[in-house]
Amino acid sequence: MKKRRNTLLAHARDAGAGALVAYEPENLFYMTGFWGEATGVLRPDGAVTIVAPALEAERAERDSVDCDVISTERGAPAARTLSALVAGEKACTDCRDPAAFRELKKACPAARQDDTPFTESRMTKDIHEFRAIQHASSVIDEMFELCTSVMKVGMRESELQARLMAYAAERELFDTGYRYTTNPLIVASGPNSALPHAQVTQRKFERGDLVTVDITLRYHGYVSDATRTFSMGTVGHKQREVYNIVKEAHDRGLAALAVNASCKSVDSACRDHIFAEGYGARFVHATGHGIGLDVHEEPAISARGTRDLARGMTVTVEPGIYLPRTFGVRIEDSAIVRKRSAPLHAFTRELVII
Repeated sequence: MKKRRNTLLAHARDAGAGALVAYEPENLFYMTGFWGEATGVLRPDGAVTIVAPALEAERAERDSVDCDVISTERGAPAARTLSALVAGEKACTDCRDPAAFRELKKACPAARQDDTPFTESRMTKDIHEFRAIQHASSVIDEMFELCTSVMKVGMRESELQARLMAYAAERELFDTGYRYTTNPLIVASGPNSALPHAQVTQRKFERGDLVTVDITLRYHGYVSDATRTFSMGTVGHKQREVYNIVKEAHDRGLAALAVNASCKSVDSACRDHIFAEGYGARFVHATGHGIGLDVHEEPAISARGTRDLARGMTVTVEPGIYLPRTFGVRIEDSAIVRKRSAPLHAFTRELVII
C-alpha cells in the first residue's frame, strides 16, 4: 500500500497538486483497502485519512490499511473536515457528483477535478492485484467448462446465466455492476449473438446456434473478462468461416502484446486481418481495454489508442464479427503485459461444439 501511495503522490505532483481526494469507490479502495461510501485524503507526507458517514466508519476502520478514520455527517460537515485535512494544499479529486464537488470547493478552493493521478497509477498492476485478476480468470475458465456440460438445445439464455452466476457466487466472484447492461453476464444465442452487448433473454438455444458467453466478474475488487463462442450441435460453413477469421485475428492480437508496443498496433493486428478477409465493417468495437478495479479502464486498445503498453498492464484482446440478425462471433482473453505476454485464460479458443 505504501508503494501505491507513493506512486499516486508522484502522479499528483506531475499534475501540479500535493494531495489527492478520492470519492470513487474504486480509487478509494486502491488508496486505502476499503471499498464503500466514504472519501479518502492522501496528504503529501503519505498519511491517509478516510472521512466516512457513521454507517460506514466501523467497516472502514476494519478494512482499511494504515488509515485514520473520521466519522462525520455527509455534505457540508464532511467537506469542512476534508478542507482541514488538505490544509491549503492544491488537491486533485475524482469527485463526479456536482453537489459534492460544490461543497468541497466551498471548503477547499484549491481543489480541482482531475482523476489523472488515479488513472495513471492504476494502469500498472502490482503482484497482489495480478494475483486477484489471475484467480478470477481461473474461475472463469471453470465456468466455460461448466458451459460445455450444462448447455443443451432448449435451455434458455437466462437459465445458463443463472447457473453460471450461482457457480461464481459460491467462489466469491460477483457482478461488476457495469452500468450499460442490466445483466451480470452476456449470454447471446442465434441472432442475439450479432449484438455485441446483447441483453440476456428467455430465448431457447436451438440446434445450429452460435452462443456467445461473455463473463466479466470481480474477485476481491478486481475484474477479469473473457468471452467464448460455442456452437449448438452443428456448424454451418459461414459460421465456421467467420469463427476461424476471428480466432486468427485474436491470436494475432495476443502475439502483438509486448512491452513498448503501441495500443494502436495491437488493434491493427486484429483489425487488419478482419478487413483483409472482407468483414472489416462488421468489427464494430475496439480490440480491447484495460481491466482492473473497473471493467473498462486505461489503456484503450483501439485504432485511436495513443499509449504504449508497459510491463504489468492488464488488458483484454477481443475481436469480433457481427452479422446483423444472423449471428456473431467474439473471442476474448484477459492478458498481462510482460516480457513474454500471455493470456490469463487456459480454456480453449477452438470452436467447441456442444
